[in-house]
Amino acid sequence: MELTADQLKAYDGTDPSKPIYVAIKGRIFDVSAGNSFYGPGGAYCMFAGKDASRALAKMSKNEEDVSTSLDGLSDKEMGVLNDWEKKFEAKYSIVGTVIS
Repeated sequence: MELTADQLKAYDGTDPSKPIYVAIKGRIFDVSAGNSFYGPGGAYCMFAGKDASRALAKMSKNEEDVSTSLDGLSDKEMGVLNDWEKKFEAKYSIVGTVIS
């Protein structure tokens, strides 16, 4: 499946009939099993329906950091992002990619 960033927004957990998706480095993960974390009111709900790469790299839950841009990230932050990506790969199914 290929989704644009706008289409990905529909999978933010606000519609209970749809799965919850979070993208990392353009790959979309189905995080529905983590509904208590990623669903509305969850600790990581700001990532749902978005590419959370930059925010995960920076260990940030600030809305302004939830973006696909990896520009200016340090080597350490890229390492943190790669660790998050491995955790997601181990826990959640990859269901598609984000296209521009």
